Amino acid sequence: MDIQNLLDDIVASVQPLLGQGEVADYIPQLASVNAKQFGISVAMRSGEVYSSGDADVPFSIQSISKVFALALVLARDGDSIWKRVFREPSGNPFNSLVQLESEDGIPRNPFINAGALVVADRLLSVTGHPASAVRELLRQESGNPRIDADADVAASELLHSHRNTSLAHFLASYGNLENPVEEVLEAYVKQCALAMSCTDLALAGRFLAANGARADGTPLLSRSQTKRINAVMLTCGTYDAAGEFAYRVGLPGKSGVGGGIVAVVPEHCTISVWSPGLGRSGNSLAGVAALDEFTTRTGLSIF
Repeated sequence: MDIQNLLDDIVASVQPLLGQGEVADYIPQLASVNAKQFGISVAMRSGEVYSSGDADVPFSIQSISKVFALALVLARDGDSIWKRVFREPSGNPFNSLVQLESEDGIPRNPFINAGALVVADRLLSVTGHPASAVRELLRQESGNPRIDADADVAASELLHSHRNTSLAHFLASYGNLENPVEEVLEAYVKQCALAMSCTDLALAGRFLAANGARADGTPLLSRSQTKRINAVMLTCGTYDAAGEFAYRVGLPGKSGVGGGIVAVVPEHCTISVWSPGLGRSGNSLAGVAALDEFTTRTGLSIF
């Protein structure tokens, strides 16, 4: 199949969805993003990259950064993180306080906010500079040395992070943070504020399609660790709509409220989409539709 023509077709097919949904207005800086944008990129394991639409426009990756933070913790610290966070779907909003209290301070998975705070805390202990560690991984794997956090988004998010602050204090009250709450929150917010394009993101996530091998061929993760990240992405990566995403797309994926989604075809490629208009569960409307069309037309799926 001609991948480039397919991506161009997908860009045309999602046009009626652009501008629908809602942008993430609880982070004020994200509320000003033009919702009528859409980009898509595919990075093949063998090295080819195909892009269409607004694929080179940087956007705030937000929760997609959680995948890379988790990969670094597993790479540098092994499986000990799983003693502090579960691997089950939440069924609740990504910033829910209720479940964390009912389960004695152990977050349901590493991709809801409470779980990501635990991962950021461990990465802070292991590296001392967790946001910088995530940024460097993204720069190296994408080949783009200009990737950085958007300072305005970070400041906006930190100023309006009351719920995440509550989650962090809950975690600390149960003894599930090793570092001061303020340091963990700052590291987490800077990590989420990283900005990159669809093309950058597809390239950066390619190790998830390559059994953990980095762009230069060296291992970041073992085959088993890569399998497990992809498994948690499939079951927990798209907030409380993971079942619908698996049904429509059939791939491991991780979304962010900035409108991005990265999806993995193991052994084959990674796909990144971006459009800021979000559905009720916080996933990009046009992005999910585009991935649905991509897997339907190519037959590429884990099922």
